[in-house]
Amino acid sequence: MRIIYVTACLPFGAKEAFLIDELNQLLGTHEVLIVPRSPGKPGPNGASLAAHTKRESLLSAQVIWTAMRLFARMPVRILKSARCLLRTRSLPIVVRNLAVLPKALWLAEVTSDWKADHIHCHWAGTTATMALIASRVSGVPWSLTAHRSDIVGNNLLNDKAESACIVRVISEDGKKMMLDRGVKANGKLQVLPIGVTIPPESPLERPEVAIVLCPADLLEIKGHRYLLHAWRLLKDRGFRGELWLAGEGELRGTLMKLSENLDITNSVKFLSTVAHASLLELYARRMISAVVLASIDLGGGCHEGIPVALVEAMSYGIPVVGTNTGGIPELIEPGTGMLVPACDSVALADAMELILSDDRLSEQIGMRARRHIVETRNVVSVAGTLEAWFSGRFDASVPVPRIELEARI
Repeated sequence: MRIIYVTACLPFGAKEAFLIDELNQLLGTHEVLIVPRSPGKPGPNGASLAAHTKRESLLSAQVIWTAMRLFARMPVRILKSARCLLRTRSLPIVVRNLAVLPKALWLAEVTSDWKADHIHCHWAGTTATMALIASRVSGVPWSLTAHRSDIVGNNLLNDKAESACIVRVISEDGKKMMLDRGVKANGKLQVLPIGVTIPPESPLERPEVAIVLCPADLLEIKGHRYLLHAWRLLKDRGFRGELWLAGEGELRGTLMKLSENLDITNSVKFLSTVAHASLLELYARRMISAVVLASIDLGGGCHEGIPVALVEAMSYGIPVVGTNTGGIPELIEPGTGMLVPACDSVALADAMELILSDDRLSEQIGMRARRHIVETRNVVSVAGTLEAWFSGRFDASVPVPRIELEARI
């Protein structure tokens, strides 16, 4: 099967590392062509995927020329396909969608020339706009994976859900958000978590110096300030160890200043962005004692989905601490990690102290966490489900509809 995967930037930039395992698994049995909407500069992740990528900037001369040539050949069909882009009162959404229209037409030609069988995109925003138009113009079926922020943005969600063969969300919380925005609760709307590669089993060894890792961009939603206050509480209780913050973001300066004010700079390390492979190497070498996310809910649907950062740590048997917000409670079931209230530094400190001071409890939680991930988020089974969807072999009460348009380009 020949599958086109539309991403936001992967394998370029520093984002979307959580898609790498899924893509590698599909590449093992299918031909996959990755088309990033906005490639940008080379980044630390996904270098192995470059050979399977079709790179073209959003408004390159090639994109513009292809769009103009295609429009000259089939103006009526393209106008019919694209008229839905004006079906919103949000001017910013209209502008963003029109900005990707030329590349959507370029993608339609790539889809036809490459003889693709299916188009799949991650994110329900402008990447889905590209896939939607490319599908309508080329006649090739498409599907999408929606995450969280893209659902909040509500960029023609209903139109896209009606057109796509499958609308995948990665959590029950994401499904509820889609339903709240009017997407129909039919067989096309399905929950399928992001999968990870299950590493070889190895015993959890305690590092000589306890290291707590927070792998998250330095953004308000990640709740780092509560984590830093919790770390101060642990230091006051006589705890020895280090807190590593792996990520970049707009709050870096503010958080570094807070660290200074709390007098914890000697035990807090700001690592900046860590390459995905390097992060997994830390887990494999058993250098990390626990992984913590202090995520908060900003309201209006701005909260965590199911963080792959926690999923990956759990797959290695590393105990995790997360907050009771967004989709995190769906991931951390009883006994598989520590779940604490959001915005509660004391609860965070208590949970970290319990894990870091009780070797037996830490090992038990790590083993249960790994088993839970093997059973529910193994990328092999996730990719198998995707393959069934893409090929139309869909086991649900409503069969996957096939797109019926004119002949392909």
